Amino acid sequence: MNPHDDDQRKKDAEKHYRTALAWHEACRGKQELFPRCPVRGNADFSVWYTPGVAEPCRRIHEDPSAAYTYTNVGNTIAVLSDGSRVLGLGDIGPAAGLPVMEGKGLIFKMYGGVDAFALCVDAPTTEAMVAVGRAIAPSFGGINLEDIASPRCFDILDRLRAELDIPVWHDDRQGTATVIFAGLMNAARVTGRRLEDCRFVLLGAGAANLAVAELLAFTGVDPGRIVFVDRPGILGPGHGPYHPLRDGLVARSNGERRAGGLPEALDGADVLVALAAPGPGIITEAHVRRMAKDPIVFACANPVPEIWPWEAASAGAAVVATGRGDFPNQVNNALIFPGVFRGALDVRARTISQGMCVAAAEALAAVAATAGLRPDRLLPAIDDPAVAPAVATAVGLAAIGEGLARLHLTREEIFEKATFFCNRSAKIMTMMLREGLMPELPGAPD
Repeated sequence: MNPHDDDQRKKDAEKHYRTALAWHEACRGKQELFPRCPVRGNADFSVWYTPGVAEPCRRIHEDPSAAYTYTNVGNTIAVLSDGSRVLGLGDIGPAAGLPVMEGKGLIFKMYGGVDAFALCVDAPTTEAMVAVGRAIAPSFGGINLEDIASPRCFDILDRLRAELDIPVWHDDRQGTATVIFAGLMNAARVTGRRLEDCRFVLLGAGAANLAVAELLAFTGVDPGRIVFVDRPGILGPGHGPYHPLRDGLVARSNGERRAGGLPEALDGADVLVALAAPGPGIITEAHVRRMAKDPIVFACANPVPEIWPWEAASAGAAVVATGRGDFPNQVNNALIFPGVFRGALDVRARTISQGMCVAAAEALAAVAATAGLRPDRLLPAIDDPAVAPAVATAVGLAAIGEGLARLHLTREEIFEKATFFCNRSAKIMTMMLREGLMPELPGAPD
């Protein structure tokens, strides 16, 4: 069988879809609640509930920060979505987005030990989403915004970050940018480049690529060395108004004032980061051939990248990454967000800053470098147990260094705490599987 056979890939995808339906039905979702306190008999409820529970309530009323001592709030986040931009499915609404948010919660728990609650809400305006975020904040240690359409996602994130004193993060924006930045750092190492010397083309000017540009600029890349390409072609100051963030970045980009479309933008470019429309054929081999020698191509659209990896390699790309796990160099948010929130929660950070994102990316890149970098191995595997503790430690230390943490822990304390929580999740899963407490999974229907 030709490994690049499109028909076979379609058959494989259909099998995954059928299996997903069968497994989701068998398990009735991916998350459940279970007590974290021992219950040895009915008498214990006099302590865990009435009358004993009144005393922790009184203490928290006197000092709201005591909730971190007497409740699980310090290990919980809300995965908050309105379902307006779910994966590659678009605006399918909050109910249909729930399987994705539950999946996010599963990854948070398995890889970060974080208790994440899927909250899909009917809040179709910016004001409504901000109101929801404010209303639920007392019950959570952080909020992960997910699958919210642009440009509302910018305003919702910015306002909640300004109004709340817990970490608020938009994974489709900050998470995507952070993991891509980690991959770009190692791709530059593999190809003998320095990022600050590279010329970048960002195909797609949505939330994710704008955040990539923000991180590049934050770490010293001249915005003039970045060219944005979207549906109208190369973007310039006249392509708006869209949103103040995009308009500001676009105005500072394209120092050479190039005009035209993707081919003109790519002439001599070192790096192409595509977060545009599923392909293939959005990017062609002819496009890649216009780039500098041994270029870096990140084609990150899902479920199908903008160009097949082998086509990009055939056209001269030295390093190719995609969002898919069945190709080398998967660039996936799951490598980042469990560790980021683990670290932020463990030091009780007030927010997640750009500096914390950079620290997370550097830690992730370092885990891969320790195992040995290759053109087809830029980042660790998603299930690598070294990832989350390393990312959490870097994030926690960055928060402390920036004065954003309420707890000042040592490197060893942050690492040990993160390792404990991550290992605990794996042990619980192993025990439940061994004891037959999980549903038996059916095979894929014919």
